[in-house]
Amino acid sequence: MEIKAIGCEPLQLKRMHVKDGHTLKVYQETGGYKSLKKAVGMSQDDIINEVKASSLRGRGGAGFPTGMKWSFVPRQSPKPKYVVCNADESEPGSFKDRYLLERDPHAVIEGMIIAGFALGASTGYIYFRGEYNYLIHIVDAALEEARAAGILGDNILGSGFSMNIHTHTGAGAYICGEETALLSSLEGFRGHPRMKPPFPAVEGLYASPTVVNNVETFTSVPQIIEMGGTVWRDLGTEKSGGTKLWSISGHVKRPGVYELPMGYSDMEKFIMEDCGGMLRDDKKLKAVIPGGSSVYIMNADQILGKNVTLDYEGLVEAGSMLGTGGMMVMDETVDIMESTKNLTEFYRHESCGWCTPCREGTDWLVKVFNRIADGGGRPEDAQLLLDICDNIEGKSFCPLGDAAAWPIQSAIKRFPEDFKKWINKF
Repeated sequence: MEIKAIGCEPLQLKRMHVKDGHTLKVYQETGGYKSLKKAVGMSQDDIINEVKASSLRGRGGAGFPTGMKWSFVPRQSPKPKYVVCNADESEPGSFKDRYLLERDPHAVIEGMIIAGFALGASTGYIYFRGEYNYLIHIVDAALEEARAAGILGDNILGSGFSMNIHTHTGAGAYICGEETALLSSLEGFRGHPRMKPPFPAVEGLYASPTVVNNVETFTSVPQIIEMGGTVWRDLGTEKSGGTKLWSISGHVKRPGVYELPMGYSDMEKFIMEDCGGMLRDDKKLKAVIPGGSSVYIMNADQILGKNVTLDYEGLVEAGSMLGTGGMMVMDETVDIMESTKNLTEFYRHESCGWCTPCREGTDWLVKVFNRIADGGGRPEDAQLLLDICDNIEGKSFCPLGDAAAWPIQSAIKRFPEDFKKWINKF
C-alpha cells in the first residue's frame, strides 16, 4: 500500500511514515497544537473567515464549503452547540480517513478543538463506522493524552475555553455516513435521515446547533490556521483550495493513499504513471470511478488525452464528480454490467428502508440485474433499468437513492457493449 504526496509537500500525510506519529509527543515535536495555540488568541469570526478564505470544501463527498457551513451556526443560542466528526467512512473505494485516524489522530482532535472554539461548542463526538472499532482505542488514547496535557478538557491552554471530545461507534450502516442519519444514530435511534431544513447547523444533535465534518476536513483546519487561509487555498485552486487525499484501488500497480494539490492537472498521468506506471499486468484502461461508488463511471475516452483536472470543477466538466476521492481503476478485463450489478446489490443492502423510491427501487433494480445475469435478459431491460433509476433519482428522502441510480445511468450510457452482451440488443 503506497502512501505518499505527489506534486506537493505532504500536509495530510506529514506524519504517515513518522515513528509513533500517533502519540502526543511526536505530534508536538512535528508542529502539532501550534495552530490551536494561535487559534485561541484569535476571535471566532477571524477563525471562520480564515476557513472561508481557504476554499476548504468538505472532504466527505458533498464538497460543501466548510467556512460557510460554520457560519450558519447561530452566534447566540440558548442550547449547547456540538462539533461532530464523521468517521463513518463507508463509501466503497474510500479508505483514506482510516489512515489519518490510525497514524495522526491528534490532527483530527486539534481540528475539532479549533472548530469548537470558533463556534462556541463545548462538546465534540467522533462517530466511527462499526468496522473501524479497532481505531477507537487509538483515538481514545490520543484523547487521554490531550486531556492530561491540558489541551482538552477545562480551560484549554489557559484560554478559559473548555471542551471535551468523546468517541462513539455505529453498527456498520452505510446510511450513517449521511450527516442527519449519523446524528440520529448518535442519539441512540435508528440511523434514518432527517428532513432538511432545519439543517444541523441550526437544529442538529439533540435539536441543538451542530457542525458535522469529515475526518480529512478537520485535519485540514490546523494547516489553514498555521499558514493562513489564502496561502492554503493557493496550494489548490480558487474554488477548490488546498490538497486532497485520494484512495486509489483496482488495477493499478501501486494502490494506496495519495495526496495531491487540488487541480492536479492530469488524471491520466496520475493513473498511468504516478500509481506505478501503466496498469497492473499492462492491460488497457477501460473505466474509472473517480470519487467512490456513488459517482458517474467514466470510460477511457473521457480520460486519455483529455487533461482532466482533479478537483470538483474539473471532474464535473469531465462527466463525473470528485465525491470522497475514492478512485477505482478498471482494466479491459472488467465486465461493467457485472460490476454495476455488484454496486447495485450493495445499495439495496444498505438502504435504510425509510422511503419507498429507495427501498422498493433498489430491490427492483437488483431483480432486473439478476434476471439478466441468469440469462433471461430482454431487449427492453436497459431502458427498464433507466426508467427505475428515473423514479429513484431526486425522489428519495436522502442522497442514497441518487447514489444507487447514477452508476447505472452512466454505465448503460458509456458501456452499452457490456450490456448488449447480456441483453443481446436494446
